[in-house]
Amino acid sequence: MGVQRIIALTLGWEDLPRSASVHGASRTERVREPVPALLLEHDEGWLLIDTGFNTALLRDPALRRRFYPSPNYQPELPGPGEPLESSFAAVGIDLNDVTRVALSHLHVDHAGGLKHFAGRVPVHAQRAELDYGLNNHPEPERYSMARVDYDDPRIDWRLADGDTEIVPGVTALLTAGHTPGHQSFLVHLDGGGGYVFACDAADLTENITHERAIGSFTGVTADRTVVPIRRLKEIGARYGYPVIPGHDPIAWPALTAELADRFRS
Repeated sequence: MGVQRIIALTLGWEDLPRSASVHGASRTERVREPVPALLLEHDEGWLLIDTGFNTALLRDPALRRRFYPSPNYQPELPGPGEPLESSFAAVGIDLNDVTRVALSHLHVDHAGGLKHFAGRVPVHAQRAELDYGLNNHPEPERYSMARVDYDDPRIDWRLADGDTEIVPGVTALLTAGHTPGHQSFLVHLDGGGGYVFACDAADLTENITHERAIGSFTGVTADRTVVPIRRLKEIGARYGYPVIPGHDPIAWPALTAELADRFRS
C-alpha cells in the first residue's frame, strides 16, 4: 500500500547567495530558489509536507524587519493572497481535505503555514526539532525559526525519535544537520516506484550528485552534513528512486511538471 498521487507546490521564492545552500560556494552569486511543499494522496486523505511562509511576518513592515533583518536573504510571495490557499485552489483541492501535516523542519519557509492547521489535524515532526525550537532562546530565531509559527497550544504534535512511518507509503527519515531534527521523506507509490525527498538535507542537485556539504547547519560541522546526503542516496539506490533536492531552481519545476503529467486525471 502506498501513495496514490503526489502534487508539488511552490509557495514562494527566496533570493539568497549560493553559499547558503552549498558550503564554500560563492557569496556573491545569487540563486532564486523555490519554496517547496508536497501534497500526497493516501487512503485517509491528503498529507501535506511543509507549509511555506507565515505571510504576516512578510507583509507587516515591522515584523519583516524583525524576522527577516538581513538584506542578503530576500523572500518573495507568489501573490497577494495566502500561498497555500491559492496553490490548493489551483489544483482543485480544499485545505479541509488535508488530514495530516508533516514538517521537514521549523525554518520560516517551511513552518509558516501551520496557522492553517492548528487545532485541525495532526502535525508530524521530530522531537529533537521541536525541543530545539522551543528552547535556547533566542538562538532558534537567529537560525531562521520564528517561534510564533509553531508555539501554539492548539497544534496536535505527533513527535518522532528517528525514522517513522507517517502513513502507509510515507516514511520520515531523520536527517539532522541542517537543523537538529530535520527530516526527509521516503515515498512509495501505489503500483511501484517512488521518490526520496531530501528537503533541506540537500538544497541543490550538486549537494547530491557531488556530495557537497550544505551551506546552513546547526550543531554540526559542515562535513557532517554530507552523511545524511549519502544515506539518502543509498536509500534511493536501494529502491531505484530518485533523490529530489529541496530548493533547486531547475529540479523543482521539472519535478512539478513530471508529477502533473504522471498523475494527470
